[in-house]
Amino acid sequence: MAVLLVDAANVVGARPDGWWRDRAGAAARLLARLAALPGTTLPGPDGGPLRCDGVVAVVEGRARDVPDVDGVRVVRAAGSGDDALVRVAGELVQDGPVLAVTADRGLRARLPGGVEVAGPGWLLARLDEVAPA
Repeated sequence: MAVLLVDAANVVGARPDGWWRDRAGAAARLLARLAALPGTTLPGPDGGPLRCDGVVAVVEGRARDVPDVDGVRVVRAAGSGDDALVRVAGELVQDGPVLAVTADRGLRARLPGGVEVAGPGWLLARLDEVAPA
């Protein structure tokens, strides 16, 4: 069982689908897809089963004003999205397993101990299986 902590900007930017023309729209589409994950069991990054207990998505910049989505806790970074992700990871890991989703190596190095990490490709593949675009 784990909570997914999603670096929304990093995941959105992983597919060159025109997201740069409408960052907020791309983030809103990602959040809508993420809402399908809580309560599901997914193939984890290590190949074993991963029960998704919840999803927390950190949004920043132009995507900060996206509407809330049932099933996803949206954290709106007032400044650096990376700083918000590190802070939220520290809070979440106190309550149980956390799987952070980002390709940002600098951010990965800043995450607290006990937080596992997967790349955006892993998450996008799971979303394609559970909540196709």
